[in-house]
Amino acid sequence: MKTYSFKVVVEPDEDSQGNAAWHAYCPALEGVGGATSGRTREEALSNINEVIHMIVQEFTEEGKALPEGPEDAVEIEEVSHDQPRIAVTV
Repeated sequence: MKTYSFKVVVEPDEDSQGNAAWHAYCPALEGVGGATSGRTREEALSNINEVIHMIVQEFTEEGKALPEGPEDAVEIEEVSHDQPRIAVTV
């Protein structure tokens, strides 16, 4: 069993009507759909958590290796509020 810790980036954004929103993405998984948004920072973090888990599950079920992405994008590390990460154990 391995535990992957994925770096995520959460940035202020706007929705299509110009309302405040948040954009969240995982640099290591962005090329395979690892991006989402939310109305609040917490919602964006929750959404990217779900997206990352779905991607990891899909890759695992298909027997594919997970992308490792940019340097320091995937590692085992303690979660920090300043640099949020999503951990997945498979």
